[in-house]
Amino acid sequence: MNIVPLKSVERSELFGGKAVQLGAALRAGLPVPDGFAVAWDVVDAVASHGRSALDAPADIWPDPCAVRSSAVDEDSASASFAGAHLSVLGVCGDAAVIEAITAVRASGLDAGAQAYRSKLGLESEARVGVVIQALVDSDTAGVMFTRNPLTGADERIIEASWGLGEIVVAGLVTPDRYVLSAHGEVVEQTVGEKDIAIRRTATGGTSEEDVAPELIDVPCLGTEELTALHELALACDRVFGSTAHDIEFAFVDGDVHLLQRRPITHG
Repeated sequence: MNIVPLKSVERSELFGGKAVQLGAALRAGLPVPDGFAVAWDVVDAVASHGRSALDAPADIWPDPCAVRSSAVDEDSASASFAGAHLSVLGVCGDAAVIEAITAVRASGLDAGAQAYRSKLGLESEARVGVVIQALVDSDTAGVMFTRNPLTGADERIIEASWGLGEIVVAGLVTPDRYVLSAHGEVVEQTVGEKDIAIRRTATGGTSEEDVAPELIDVPCLGTEELTALHELALACDRVFGSTAHDIEFAFVDGDVHLLQRRPITHG
């Protein structure tokens, strides 16, 4: 069966790099939201034939869930595809999951993704697997580079904002920015203008909401959260045998969740 629990995924040629790395993180006990991986050939079949192509019960999916791309070439050491493929958040119910799988598959064929593939000399045909995870309905979220992506310096670069992390990934706000040393000390902190947040809606999907005025200029991460991120970076070092990670994270009630991990790449 090419729909498997995320924790068991090991074959990138079927399930893509993102699913494999999340599977490894789950097996190592890192705080990854659980879920399933769908192989690229099943995703293709669903895109062509709909629900009938999917050999899984309708109640298998977490609710609400996040449906993310995991292409065979994605999240590798040479190709991140960061922002090139679609993620669909706040998905509720089987019909919406099928629609989201189809939309994620289609994003692998759009002009931007195809141009990226061409730039890196990859095959033009995208083989897009999908990861379906329980949605982390975050208070704050963002991205962390465990080495400076521009200079390679051994320091942590963190950007974060209120709500779901897509607000940072999409560049819709000026996020808070933190620089930590390799030992976890705060070297630099800049408060951004976080005037909107993306949050899930009760009926499914997400919406943009205004942030309360008193929170716009308040740091969204404190000492405890920054310490948790430093410890998450060290845990990823141990699991992946590297010190260069591009991480998407989320916090709920002070607890950190690892949403995605890829090698830092300049591709």
